[in-house]
Amino acid sequence: MTDTQPVEPPQPERPTESHSTSAVAVFNTLWGVFTIVVTATGALIGFGIGQVSREAVVQGDDKTLVWYWVLGLSVASALLFFLLSQFFFRRLVGFISYLERVAVQDKIAAAIGVLLGALIAYLATAPFAALPGIGTALRLFALVVCVTLGVVLTMSAKEQLGYIFPRLAKGKQAAAQSQEQPVMKFLDTNVIIDGRIADIYATGFLAAPLYVPGFILAELQSIADSADPLKRARGRRGLEVLDRIRNDLRLPVEPFEDYPNDYDESEGVDIRLVKVARACNGAILTNDYNLNKIAGLHRVPVLNVNELANAVKPVFLPGEKLQTTIVKEGNQPGQGVGYLDDGTMVVVEHASRLIGRTVLVTVASTYQTNAGKMLFTELAEDSEIPDVPRRKGPGH
Repeated sequence: MTDTQPVEPPQPERPTESHSTSAVAVFNTLWGVFTIVVTATGALIGFGIGQVSREAVVQGDDKTLVWYWVLGLSVASALLFFLLSQFFFRRLVGFISYLERVAVQDKIAAAIGVLLGALIAYLATAPFAALPGIGTALRLFALVVCVTLGVVLTMSAKEQLGYIFPRLAKGKQAAAQSQEQPVMKFLDTNVIIDGRIADIYATGFLAAPLYVPGFILAELQSIADSADPLKRARGRRGLEVLDRIRNDLRLPVEPFEDYPNDYDESEGVDIRLVKVARACNGAILTNDYNLNKIAGLHRVPVLNVNELANAVKPVFLPGEKLQTTIVKEGNQPGQGVGYLDDGTMVVVEHASRLIGRTVLVTVASTYQTNAGKMLFTELAEDSEIPDVPRRKGPGH
């Protein structure tokens, strides 16, 4: 009787480093302070409007009505500004996040443009400051126009700033390259079940952390609870791989639930994963050929484990010699087939009679397929390696 009890998926731990906790605390503190200040400002504005308008609204000298009027405007204004504070704080955080991705040269160019524009506007409109009524409005209009023109001018001339600040210009290319590389890497279901990602991650060739969307964990759980024994074994293997990465290797693998606006639960897992990676400017780690194609259509970078495995296999040039054990006959008459330790198929001409023997062969050519690399070889002189017992092959 098979065991069909559900297996709880491992919940990757969130980073517990002190700097992450401090960042969250600072964010919450800033949010609270911003909300309090904006709300208090709204209350003061409402109080001021109430004081100015009380004579026009409240007839007579009834101080109670005046007090109610001023208090009501203050509360209404405070509530309005409280709601506005929530909206504008999120926009402010989004703008700050955008600035983090802006190159240093662009930030410096924009800052110089603002300063130059403000200075020119101040000097150019100084004679009009004393004009009654329109002086302030004129200076404010000139400030906006000059700052805008200043930013546009300095941004267009930022390349020339490299001659003034050579150190910044020297680091421009490195900064641009680092921004082009995707930061967040998302695991798909197949690559988790495959298991090789844990060994690759342990070598340090992948930058931490990795992210597993919630719907990927849900799919793993569903596979692990499947009535099909093969699917159930695959799902449990995937959960064991995540548990190994988290506990045995102690590498950061974080859950991800911050889905984009176009996220639709009714769509397939692959397209949802592609949308999440595209929205986060991230990459997908997979060994799924179809997912690789879908991500390519959406211009999402893909790190394919199978392509990595093929890339690190040794390269054999025509004329090189190697040894292999013939294990079966090939597709063509007289051919024998062997395999290297990394799984590379070796096709040996005129070797079908040597099944079960280790032979020395000479590489004639190589052929790359989607499944991997194939070597076409010929028997070398004195090709049979002595002292290797003969094993019976299929059909013998």
